Amino acid sequence: MSKGAKTAVTVITIIVLLVLAGAVLLSGVYTISESEQGVVLTFGKPTGKAAPGLHFKVPFIQKVYKVDTTIKGFDVGYTTTTNPNVDPNDPEANTSIYTSTPDSMMITSDYNFITVDFYVEYRVTDAEKSLFASQNPELILKNIAQNSIRTTIGSYTVDSVLTTGKNEIQSNIFTMITEKLETYDLGIQLVSISMQDAEPPTSDISEAFKAVETAKQGKETAVNNANKYRNEQIPAANAEADRIVQEAEANKQERINEATGQVSRFQSEYEQYQKFPGMTKRRMFYETMEDVLPDMKVIIDDGNGNMQTMLPLDSFTDPGMTDGTSVSSNEAEGGE
Repeated sequence: MSKGAKTAVTVITIIVLLVLAGAVLLSGVYTISESEQGVVLTFGKPTGKAAPGLHFKVPFIQKVYKVDTTIKGFDVGYTTTTNPNVDPNDPEANTSIYTSTPDSMMITSDYNFITVDFYVEYRVTDAEKSLFASQNPELILKNIAQNSIRTTIGSYTVDSVLTTGKNEIQSNIFTMITEKLETYDLGIQLVSISMQDAEPPTSDISEAFKAVETAKQGKETAVNNANKYRNEQIPAANAEADRIVQEAEANKQERINEATGQVSRFQSEYEQYQKFPGMTKRRMFYETMEDVLPDMKVIIDDGNGNMQTMLPLDSFTDPGMTDGTSVSSNEAEGGE
């Protein structure tokens, strides 16, 4: 082989080696997204975790598992299938068919059968434990959920499960599952558990319970309306009561003032009477007649059947007597 041929072979060999080296180096570069956690294995053993971002691993020696940490969920007591008779592009169409499974049938504390459906949501919190602490953490979580659901439903009456106890049941199941997950330490966390549906196993019983629930809702509506009416009427009644009290207080004060004025007038009249009894009585008589006579009709009969009505009467008081000058000294001292 000539010298030029040897040189060409050498160059090609170097290029191939560089390409292989570049490929090996590139195979060691990997990326972890924001919704993932990475677990690095060296010679098959976990040696570290990879946070979101760009990383490098040693080719042929290290291996990386990417674990999805987004929220996932599964059904308990029913299955979901796609409805083939519905257009999947129609946003208002119900594209899913929900079918109850045998594990939805449960028994309550008062020995009634009931079908209950739940939906469980969870997410991975520790990627390494979720990979190596158990073979199938989701299956374990599903079994824990089914056990916790049956235990909790069995401690409630059928009426509570169907009507008023839903929120309390969900809370108790959530607490029970969370405690068991902490004990097993599977690297996953329960996010939520919600009761989708609960109904008796027969249609007749279901309709009866629906009627009971409707009656309870009607009762609550009536109570709320009554409370609303009461809250509207009480302020009006209080305002009316305040008005009556204030009016009574005003009348009371008016009566007191009037009585006080009358007492003052009586005291003044009495003092005048003590000084001039006759003149005081005559003046009081004249004043009374002036108040009474103007409203009276006086009919004069001349004895022959001729009658004449006189109205109004002239002042009964003699102008010469109003100032008391014509009253004798005997009358001033008390004579009639």
